[in-house]
Amino acid sequence: MTYWLNLTLFKMGFWITWALVPIVVEIIPALVSGIRIFFRNLHRPKLEMPDKMPMISVIVPVYNSEATLFACIKSIHDSTYPNRLTQVILADNASTDNSFEVFNHAQNEFADMNMQLMHTEKGKASALNAALYAAIGTYIINIDSDGVLEKHALMNMVLNFENDYEVSALTGTILPQHQLIARGKRGLLQHNEYFEYAQAFLSGRVIESNSNHLFTMSGAFSAFRKEAVLNTFLYNTATIGEDTDMTFQIRDKLKRKVAICDNAIFYIEPISGLGELYTQRQRWQRGEVEVVHQQITELKFVDFFKSFLVRRMLIDHTFLFPRMIWMFASIALLFLRYSVVMMAMSYVIIYLLYILVGLLNYVCVLQLLWTFPQERQFYRRQWWVALTLPVYNLICAWIRFVGLINSMTQTSSWNSVKFGTEARGVRFVLKRDLKEFIRKWKSLK
Repeated sequence: MTYWLNLTLFKMGFWITWALVPIVVEIIPALVSGIRIFFRNLHRPKLEMPDKMPMISVIVPVYNSEATLFACIKSIHDSTYPNRLTQVILADNASTDNSFEVFNHAQNEFADMNMQLMHTEKGKASALNAALYAAIGTYIINIDSDGVLEKHALMNMVLNFENDYEVSALTGTILPQHQLIARGKRGLLQHNEYFEYAQAFLSGRVIESNSNHLFTMSGAFSAFRKEAVLNTFLYNTATIGEDTDMTFQIRDKLKRKVAICDNAIFYIEPISGLGELYTQRQRWQRGEVEVVHQQITELKFVDFFKSFLVRRMLIDHTFLFPRMIWMFASIALLFLRYSVVMMAMSYVIIYLLYILVGLLNYVCVLQLLWTFPQERQFYRRQWWVALTLPVYNLICAWIRFVGLINSMTQTSSWNSVKFGTEARGVRFVLKRDLKEFIRKWKSLK
């Protein structure tokens, strides 16, 4: 007993302190939030139909989207929201493919739709800004051209607005298309991506939405009251995080409510592989850093520690660095005669706690998918992904870490450097440094 007490309290004290960081900062708050959302979902209010349905404008920014655009337009046409009350604006921002021919084909195929195409400057933010002035709907809904709407998504989005007049902006739920994953066309990475998206939107963002602390609306599917969005500075063309910037404009500058419409689903294609994940998450990270930097500099000192943004930065960024560094430091501790068994046990305990969080969120997501039987049936069979999700999240954390470093040394760009290109650069630097080390080592002999 004395041996284990000495080993734990004295020799392992330093290591245990660091092992507690993810437990205190991430795992315990996630467990508390998961329990809260579980009981909240048991008492969801029923949405009532308004006496008269409003006109809506659906904006679709288009850039070289010939492969996916028709399916996107078809999903709008097949929506349960009346076509006579739906204006569709395709904002083509300098496409160089046959997107215009796809538009012509869709016009002939869906003659009952009020659809138009407008040419804008290059860039998604510029396309959205130009289309906003052509919108005539009470509500403006933006969707990406490389995804499809669940048939009730537009109706559910409008009903959420009509039942809560305090809400000025809504983000929808984004999910990878489970049909492509179920057919065996995608592997373990895509199963984890689906599980991540489901938990991020139907658990994480629902929790943020409850306290009006939603960090970002999804650029792939979001909606606004027209009068609210036209009172902002519109989409920021100077950042690749224009959706996050718009979220902060509506909530912090206009002092309006931003929420999630969890029963409005937009389906995207599963990620193709590690290379796409690498560029995608770096792009998200860079956009987040750009917007956060602007918001932090505008905070008054008295509001600094009250801001949820500061707390978010501490968890997402400040603790990201020691988490990455400690992985290497744990190797160094072996040379300082720290117990391999105790260190391994610490990692196993943390891993099991992350699995517990994942399973709790899994139950919460199942609750919210109750009205989507096919989606719920697929997700219900994905419980095993909770076992691999901590590893997937660690990979994403490393990509975000690289994205943070790159954001300090590179200019803002929509397309990040590809994984293979950066890997070749790392190998080149390592070989060069190794040769230089060997040369100097030989010169000392």
